[in-house]
Amino acid sequence: MCIFVKTSDLNKLLCALLFGIGTLAMSQSAPKYSNEFLNIGVDAAALGSSNAVVARSNDVNASYWNPAGLTEVEDRELSLMHASYFANIANYNFIGYAMKIDDKSAAAASLIRFGVDDILDTTQLIDDQGQINYNRISLFSAADYALTLSYGRKDVLKTFDYGVNAKIIRRIIGDFASSWGFGFDLGVRATSKGGWQFGIMARDITTTVNVWSFDEAKLADIQNAIEGQNQSVPRSTEITAPKLQMGVAKTFLFGYDYELQTELDMIVRFEQNNDLISTKAASMTPALGLQLGYQDLVFVRAGAGNFQYETSLDRQENLSFQPNIGLGFKYRGIEIDYALTDIGDQSIALYSNIFSLKLDFGTFK
Repeated sequence: MCIFVKTSDLNKLLCALLFGIGTLAMSQSAPKYSNEFLNIGVDAAALGSSNAVVARSNDVNASYWNPAGLTEVEDRELSLMHASYFANIANYNFIGYAMKIDDKSAAAASLIRFGVDDILDTTQLIDDQGQINYNRISLFSAADYALTLSYGRKDVLKTFDYGVNAKIIRRIIGDFASSWGFGFDLGVRATSKGGWQFGIMARDITTTVNVWSFDEAKLADIQNAIEGQNQSVPRSTEITAPKLQMGVAKTFLFGYDYELQTELDMIVRFEQNNDLISTKAASMTPALGLQLGYQDLVFVRAGAGNFQYETSLDRQENLSFQPNIGLGFKYRGIEIDYALTDIGDQSIALYSNIFSLKLDFGTFK
């Protein structure tokens, strides 16, 4: 958790510790946890529905949620998203591009960046004579990048769609440390005769491995800066365990003007934690998303997810959840979406305002 004070530079330094110390600590005590920035999600329309879109995602953003949904891309699409976290100190940006290959397949490429910039590096603040010299302060960034190449295809009988993601991950903490990672996702999607949609997204199916390298000179600068601290080189390998998201969706029509899309997802992690359902083998938590559209022009969204048990100071367990809401507007191939996440102070993190833009180039022809 970051504790914020009024001084913005100190805020940035504290969030840098969140990136740096959190990353290195995970590599020492629990190397199976990494790349958590890839669990945030993309597209304000999806985030406004609490990420419950794995069964009905069918545009360029399906490259993240379920690459099997790319098969419904009609021409070429572009998606952009920006979000700020920790009082605008950390920035999360996404860009995705998808194109139809033929009647059975489509491909996409996307890039995610989550980072804190302009962090003060005070490791050289005190010179060799023991004097404080502010001219020796420099700036650095702690940033995570993920490049994803996606492919979706219909099966021979066109009864279901399937897709795959190949991910290249780059994580950088100034000149101190950096890593490369590689992984794969697999998605499946199907629609029944009754209009029910089903989707499964398996993330990091082979486990995603990050390999770190460290600047020995930089490590030497901070060793013994605090007596007994930073004595050993952190682990150089992190492993991201697989995660499963399953969903079922149904669309209801009201006359010619209104359309209600509903979806219920179940997110499965192969570990024991404080999710709604937790066992030694796996933990599961649901997510519910709703989208009401008027003439495919205006959209209102709501959702609830991240159901977890929290222990209070008196050791009582309470069930918490994260409600989200959102709005969208679509006109002639241009769609602008907004989401307000974590409303009502239901979880620890501060709420965030998220905006995204989607362009359907096929409409412009």
